[in-house]
Amino acid sequence: MNAVLQYIEDNQKRFVDELCQYLRFPSVSAQPEHRADMAACAEWLANHCRQIGLEAEVRPTAGHPVVVARTRRTGKPPYLVYGHYDVQPAEPFELWKSPPFEPRLEGRSLFARGACDNKGQNLAHLIAVEAYLKTNTELPCDLTFIIEGEEEVGSKNLEEFLQANRKELACRAVVISDTGMPSLKHPALTYALRGIFACEILLRGPSRDLHSGIFGGTVDNPAMALCQMLAQLRDKNGRVNIPGFYDSVAKLSAYERQQAARIPMTEAQYRKFLGVPKLFGERGYTFVEQRSARPTIEINGLTSGYQGEGSKTIVPSWARAKLTFRLVADQEPDRIQKLIMKRLKELCPPTVKMEVTAGHGAEPYMMSPTSPLAQAALRTLKEAFGHEPISMREGGSIPIVTQFKKVLGAECVLLGLALPDDNAHSPNEKFSLDCFEKGSRMGALLWPELAKLG
Repeated sequence: MNAVLQYIEDNQKRFVDELCQYLRFPSVSAQPEHRADMAACAEWLANHCRQIGLEAEVRPTAGHPVVVARTRRTGKPPYLVYGHYDVQPAEPFELWKSPPFEPRLEGRSLFARGACDNKGQNLAHLIAVEAYLKTNTELPCDLTFIIEGEEEVGSKNLEEFLQANRKELACRAVVISDTGMPSLKHPALTYALRGIFACEILLRGPSRDLHSGIFGGTVDNPAMALCQMLAQLRDKNGRVNIPGFYDSVAKLSAYERQQAARIPMTEAQYRKFLGVPKLFGERGYTFVEQRSARPTIEINGLTSGYQGEGSKTIVPSWARAKLTFRLVADQEPDRIQKLIMKRLKELCPPTVKMEVTAGHGAEPYMMSPTSPLAQAALRTLKEAFGHEPISMREGGSIPIVTQFKKVLGAECVLLGLALPDDNAHSPNEKFSLDCFEKGSRMGALLWPELAKLG
């Protein structure tokens, strides 16, 4: 391994330059005007993979293409590495300190849209493989890279791609770096992600907005009715107030709670980081557990009536709310959806008409943090970063991980390289060059560890 690790160390400047090239593509999958940029970014990535010694193709889908790159097949244990080249929209542009697609280096931080989510993280794994190939060091595993262009819009076509190519993509596990770590001194294996169910509620009252003085008091106000309904979906202890909602939620093990307690942030620091006067969450759990291991309800949007300057004295004809429910291991989105619909029907007064539209959903994901696969990953993190790693849950959702399990029968090893202040999805996104370098080392050290599993 000495030659591989020395190669990574010796070529850091070039690797940063290549990451900057990658980041200059405004590969925003959500915006149709960037379709040509998406295609150009995929071609650049495939060409880069060929230059470092991989076989690579740009494979079409019904949406944006998938880049598939692989090492030469040798009959060794097969593994898959997943990432994405698409990025979030950069708006509002005025909040960026420098143009979002012109990378800016400040100290050991590289600022650009997509720096940590996910171009810097997936490039670190490609660097690791380049180091093997360019030093003629034998790779102990056969590797396939799947780098898609639709993660930020829900991986709309990747499931169909996996189904169509399941034999070609067969693997023992999938390695993903698209999550985070608490700090450089606390590298992390993410062993669980929350699932999600989204819906939109629309209440209709009178056929038109009404004069609140003339008609108020004789008709129900849809905005008031909706607020009263929503208020009953969560109790004063922070629990979701839907019968049966918690029935399948597994208790946290002693090991999980011990690992969560190792995350290096106090409640006061977390409150200051968020800029709130006081935290609120489900009683009986720490803020770390609340944000990663417990289910939630959130109102994402709420609107009705007049929103302009001054007053307009009306009873609005409609009110709308957008909700998301984050789900944890063993909660099934389809069952939860039925419970939510039943509860909303119970709460809706007969004075208004209700329409509920189901949105996107994803199952929660969890692997055993004590499995041989997880333990191999933790050993790798310790060697690469020089610190004892943490096993942790993360509160977000990556819908495709459950599809890797269903379609390929493969567990996902989530080894995130982003730091809490990297501003993923926000203005002034950045990526630590220390995480970039150590992440490349981690990628190189991982394959011998996984090969030992037999």
